[in-house]
Amino acid sequence: MHRLFIPAACVFSLAALLPASPLRAEIAAYQPQLFKSLKLVYEDSFSSGAINTDFWEVRQSSTWAIKDGVLHGSESSKEFQEKTIAKGDKGHAGLKPVIWLKKVPENFVCTMRVRYDGKAYQKGFPLLDLGHHIHTITFAEKTTTLTIKKDVEKLPVEQPLFALNTWHDVAIELKKGTLLLNIDGKKHVFESKNIDMTGQAQIDFKAIDFGTCQIDDVELWEGQ
Repeated sequence: MHRLFIPAACVFSLAALLPASPLRAEIAAYQPQLFKSLKLVYEDSFSSGAINTDFWEVRQSSTWAIKDGVLHGSESSKEFQEKTIAKGDKGHAGLKPVIWLKKVPENFVCTMRVRYDGKAYQKGFPLLDLGHHIHTITFAEKTTTLTIKKDVEKLPVEQPLFALNTWHDVAIELKKGTLLLNIDGKKHVFESKNIDMTGQAQIDFKAIDFGTCQIDDVELWEGQ
């Protein structure tokens, strides 16, 4: 399994000091900045070939499957798109792949590999939603923006950026008042009284119209 951000020398040192234990993988995988310790909730390298529906929920009838050990998402069927658009609901017609990661703790760390493919960025897409429309991280060519509760607060930053058509190592830490975003080792800490996952338990992945989303090596922890 792909592991994030920890130099090989550090991993070796930890392995030499620790007894053999199921917890070793948790400790070696990621060292949090916002929490003293982590409790593993879920991990998946998508090697089983079946989507774990206890933790994943496909939305807007978009098409999701595990291909070559990667969770791969694309648009919904043309029939679904036409039917939904005819009802006047183009925004939920599955033009882009959408999926939810469920059972996300209120205080959490999530590490993963993510790739959004498409011809160009769209206004507001691709994105990661931490809580449904609660903490929306949108990616663009020159900025990454955290929007809280749609219009309560908007916090754009120049780094870290998320390029299209490229795999990225992503780590997110969130506790009340603070959100850390780390992309390929470049990080930014957002601080706001409005950052709060109370009553939320999901991360939403939303790609670009007619583009794809690929997800791999997901690890979700409760921060303590």
